[in-house]
Amino acid sequence: MSALEIIAVIISALAVWLTARRNVWCWPIGIVSVLLYARIFFDAKLYSDLLLQLIFAVMQLYGWWNWTHKKAAENAVEDKLHILPQRLSAAGWGFGLLIGALGSVLLGYVMARYTDAHIPWIDSALTSFSLVAQFWMARKYIANWWLWIIVDVIYVGVYIYKDLQLTAGLYALFIVLAVVGLVNWRRELSEYEKNK
Repeated sequence: MSALEIIAVIISALAVWLTARRNVWCWPIGIVSVLLYARIFFDAKLYSDLLLQLIFAVMQLYGWWNWTHKKAAENAVEDKLHILPQRLSAAGWGFGLLIGALGSVLLGYVMARYTDAHIPWIDSALTSFSLVAQFWMARKYIANWWLWIIVDVIYVGVYIYKDLQLTAGLYALFIVLAVVGLVNWRRELSEYEKNK
């Protein structure tokens, strides 16, 4: 456990907590956290996770932009710092999971064949499905929380295996925060639909 990992854990937990509360400040704080974790994963030779963090930095910018450019209907019920969650269609679920699976195979092959990555297949699958979850979060789909719960459970085991105990603890906290986010976002959408 390093000072960098301690700082990254604190900032990452704050970013996810803000996301669960639908607060737009989750995005700039998230940018800082993913850049810190990019360095940590480079040192741990988790190259798919390193790549994921760099992509997350770009997706954080997209999410920040998307959440701050709300529709007029949302402006009527939401304040400037919060967003209105959305439902994901069955086709959206299917397409997202298919993209996640294809990305897992493609990235897993590259990492297993061309790098000295540890656990390349699991790391690649987690990276691929994390990207799907992050995209769904940026698009305000409640479904992102279900996928995050599954991915984070597996990440806890990976980080324990890689002796990143503090990060494993952070991802255990992420599971709790994902459940909180799921409950909050579902309640918010339900209340909005009742009052429409």
